[in-house]
Amino acid sequence: MIMYAAAFLVLALGLAHSWLGEHYILIRLFRREDLPKLFGDSKFTAQTLRFAWHITTLAWFGFAALIVQIGQGQLTAAAAAQTLGYTSIASGLLPLVFTRGKHLSWIVFFAIGGILLANARA
Repeated sequence: MIMYAAAFLVLALGLAHSWLGEHYILIRLFRREDLPKLFGDSKFTAQTLRFAWHITTLAWFGFAALIVQIGQGQLTAAAAAQTLGYTSIASGLLPLVFTRGKHLSWIVFFAIGGILLANARA
């Protein structure tokens, strides 16, 4: 039961991090006129900062899934690889969507996810 409480706390922390960070840090930061202009404008900079902020929450959700598996006595190497693989693919979606693929980290995250998922099935 205590592991479920830990997983819940990690999920809550992630949600608070994303929501509070978006409303109290990122929005205020993006109002500034002096953001660096990458690829010609500050929009790419803002979108990169946004996905980089929220990727932390996705990582914590992956941690929470691992904690639940530990609590259930089901954390095997294959289960961990699968959880981390899905977490990596979800992480790759953020730069793909937020920067419309301009930030190429999505390719690396998808590769990591594919390797982990293939290993989980082996």
